[in-house]
Amino acid sequence: MKLKTLSYLFIPLLLLLASCDLEKDIEVNLPEYEPQLVVECYLQPGKPFRLTLMESSGYFETPQPALVSDADVYITHNGRRIKLSYKPMLSKTSNLFHTHSSTEKMQGKPGDIFGLEITDKKGRKVTGFTTILPAVPIDTIEWKFNEKNKAYLLTTFQDNAATKDFYRYVTHRDSLHTDPERAFVTSDNLTNGKRTSFGSAYDYERGDTLLITLYHIEKQYYDFLSSTADAKNANGNPFAQPSSIKSSVQGGIGIFTNLAYDRRKVIIE
Repeated sequence: MKLKTLSYLFIPLLLLLASCDLEKDIEVNLPEYEPQLVVECYLQPGKPFRLTLMESSGYFETPQPALVSDADVYITHNGRRIKLSYKPMLSKTSNLFHTHSSTEKMQGKPGDIFGLEITDKKGRKVTGFTTILPAVPIDTIEWKFNEKNKAYLLTTFQDNAATKDFYRYVTHRDSLHTDPERAFVTSDNLTNGKRTSFGSAYDYERGDTLLITLYHIEKQYYDFLSSTADAKNANGNPFAQPSSIKSSVQGGIGIFTNLAYDRRKVIIE
């Protein structure tokens, strides 16, 4: 009887709340967005200097690439300033789009420091530095089949106990121009100085051709990749914490780093 009496008391209250308009429009005055220079540049020994330079846009603006054609772009090394010319192109080898490039090829050894200098007609300036890392060789690549004739992959390498290291591990099927089947970044926090293995699920069949790449990356690139992944996950998710991009450049947004890697091609048999 008590439960029935309480329900009668709450019914009028619920009807009252239902009749109320609980929606209210609120205007939020957002500050005017100031576009920034966005840079993406990866140095590789023996490869031409190439860079992508664009301008950022506001969150509510129509997404479209805003190229910056009036900027002066230089790579610095050992007192030299190497000018990159504005020549938008799609690389046939990497399938990446570049806005600035040089015919000169990057020559550097582990420990060398390269700098980046960008200025444009609006007075904006972007700078950055990267230290060339040695490649970490892949020791072994193994696979094993289960009872369903599906194979898992195991890639093993030796971590250097004398240094703090960061890695990016990527697996492609058939071609580097396809989206990677697996890609992640990690550190040697738990594996410093140890033989380390990266595995997979039972995803492969006999005859599959795989390209396995182990990148030895700078901490600034590790932070950049981790933050961009967090930002993508948070975008459009009302329950996620906002995440900002951890850039390696000053005066803009983006990454300036070098790619040191070992790559193997295997056919599952």
